[in-house]
Amino acid sequence: MLLKNTIVASVVMIATFFSVGPLTHVEDMAIKKPLAEFPMKVGQWQGKMDRFDDKIYEALGVDDSILADYRNKDGDTVNLYVGFYRSQREGDIIHSPKNCMPGSGWKITDTEVEEVELPGPENRRFKAIKLRMKKGPVVNISLYWFQSRGRFISSEYAQKMYLVIDSMTKHRTDGSFVRLLTPVVAGGDEQKALNSLKEFAGSIIPLLEQHLPS
Repeated sequence: MLLKNTIVASVVMIATFFSVGPLTHVEDMAIKKPLAEFPMKVGQWQGKMDRFDDKIYEALGVDDSILADYRNKDGDTVNLYVGFYRSQREGDIIHSPKNCMPGSGWKITDTEVEEVELPGPENRRFKAIKLRMKKGPVVNISLYWFQSRGRFISSEYAQKMYLVIDSMTKHRTDGSFVRLLTPVVAGGDEQKALNSLKEFAGSIIPLLEQHLPS
């Protein structure tokens, strides 16, 4: 695994070195439909819009986004954040929670890749990154992925690699970051919390595809 990660990291660095020019000559991609119009009713989940402080949006550099809290009839909650970038140039690159959360005082205690099933007869699946984070007695479970240029990407290395490849072959660096978060009460069932996130993730994909460029 260490050798594989080293090889991938080396490829990314080499590709980035030779792609400085192409990254400055990419097309801005418009979003299909504003994320402000994302539905607040998703299956059994009812949502309510929220927002970050303006300083956070300035730091993120997003062109469109949504932050919302959803709750189902069982009282399960999911916080949804989607950030869309028309292009990713210097200073406007998708940030990984693995870099941001520790700076906010959260300790990442576990990270894995989870497979998420999408509803429907096509038996579609995609992979997302799971984080278990702890701050004092509070535990949060998160699922996130990069939904960029028709791909579901579950690796920061792969995200950077495809960014370079697509800038050269498609002249596109647009992309989206999707993050789901749910708290786990002390002594709570973390697997149940993860299953709720995966169910919600599968439910929102057809909706996100109506908003995000393919």
